[in-house]
Amino acid sequence: MVVLNAIGSVLSIVIMICTGYVLTKFKWLNENISKVFSKLVCNVALPCLMISNLMGNFTRDKLDHIGKGLIIPVLSMAIGYILAILISKIIKVKKERTGTFRSMFFVSNSIFIGLPINLALFGSKSVPYVLLYYIANTTFFWTIGAYGISSDGQADKKTSIFSKKTLNRIFSPPLMGFIIAMIFIFCGIKLPKFVMDTCKYFGDMTTPLSMLFIGITIYYVDIKKIKMSKDIFFVLIGRFIISPVLIIFLAGFFPIPELMKKVFIIQAAMPVMTNTSIVAKAYGADYEYAAVVTSLTTALSLLVIPIYMAII
Repeated sequence: MVVLNAIGSVLSIVIMICTGYVLTKFKWLNENISKVFSKLVCNVALPCLMISNLMGNFTRDKLDHIGKGLIIPVLSMAIGYILAILISKIIKVKKERTGTFRSMFFVSNSIFIGLPINLALFGSKSVPYVLLYYIANTTFFWTIGAYGISSDGQADKKTSIFSKKTLNRIFSPPLMGFIIAMIFIFCGIKLPKFVMDTCKYFGDMTTPLSMLFIGITIYYVDIKKIKMSKDIFFVLIGRFIISPVLIIFLAGFFPIPELMKKVFIIQAAMPVMTNTSIVAKAYGADYEYAAVVTSLTTALSLLVIPIYMAII
């Protein structure tokens, strides 16, 4: 029953992607609307989701109590990113896809799919650990990951991570929402209920709008041009094998509660972060490539999740 609930969480994501595809086919949605969805998610829904989730589930004491476990996802992602760099050079990933490849390799869908799946598997006790992983995950994505994707959109130009333009891209609305939430938590500031409710309502738009965006994008992609290339194969290896194995390995050196370990393993084995294709679109990178790989890893997670459930 538990595994069925977990598979159901992934199926709901797949159904939303398919809905976006079908609605585009019937001309209800189009590429112009996908641009609106991209802006809404990046500039409104995601910042509100950060504030709603973090401030709704964390207190300063709770952060202090479970904060020691943060070293495992941070180290695993740092190692994962280094491996992504090495592999991208070895297999010679296209220059205009390099940053997107690396981001998809080491960052997972820890909130849209990870949260509902962990709730289905372990119950509400898993939420603090889910969000702990999410803190590391979202920090890496909206800094190193976002910089790499933005560089893909300027593949023909020389960019510097220390440039003003790059800093503006790194300190994006989602990351600013995350930083603001953390400041409020550590300062003990509580927002009025109507503000939190508003953030929750806007934040709840993130998943459906992201999935519809992916559905629209896939409709306009010429699937015949997408082949099972080496880079896509290694994204699958990074997502479903290397990332969770790194968590298992590091947990042997840094003792943590058993439930935290299980949650981290499931989080690490999640598919590609759904925001990757939206960020790629916003920065002029290869968003079609990102959307196809996101959909592929989401579909394959239907097989992967039961396997890891059996293992842990």
